[in-house]
Amino acid sequence: MFFVFYFRSRIMEEKHNELILQACGIFMQYGIRSVTMDDLARHLGVSKKTIYQVVKDKNELVLRCVELNRNIDQCNVSSICNQDLNAIDELFEISKMVVEQLSGVHPSIFYDMEKYHRDAWDALQHHKQSYIYDCIRGNLLKGIEQGMYRNDLHVDVIAKIYVSRIDDLWNGSIFPPDKYKLPEIYLEMFRYHIRGVASQEGINYLIEKVKHEKSKNQ
Repeated sequence: MFFVFYFRSRIMEEKHNELILQACGIFMQYGIRSVTMDDLARHLGVSKKTIYQVVKDKNELVLRCVELNRNIDQCNVSSICNQDLNAIDELFEISKMVVEQLSGVHPSIFYDMEKYHRDAWDALQHHKQSYIYDCIRGNLLKGIEQGMYRNDLHVDVIAKIYVSRIDDLWNGSIFPPDKYKLPEIYLEMFRYHIRGVASQEGINYLIEKVKHEKSKNQ
């Protein structure tokens, strides 16, 4: 009886997660505030009652979207970090993953979240200040050990600087969405960061890597 209940629970959880992922895709495409629960039901091809069986309201749905995407991102980052890449390649692969995600994000989504869905925004900020900080800090230590980064870096300060810049990515007053695209901003931030922390060996490696990546995309 326990195993039957367990597997039924897992199946139900997977169905709920699938609905939340689909809702995330709609928010990313159209923004959060502009999408009503009626809109979601219509796009998902389900009744509002079905959605309310998964979440109690839109605030909880947005929070669940953040939490689910956070867990997926952490699995993907862990997979990259387990590939035994050098520090620059590791951060480059993580950055490529982030750029792919940002390329489909509506420019208002973070503004909507910050202003109207504070629980989700706070969860996103906590993820940034803890997991992303730890990830960047670990990458810095790895790069120093490999000789790819300078050995005189104040690792904690650099990691905090990197994390603090993330908010600027979706600051419309700095980067108006009609003029700048999130992926190109993020890639420039990545190159700026590497140039600032790399040793001469790391800079030489970065130059060759950029050439190689450009040749692949031609």
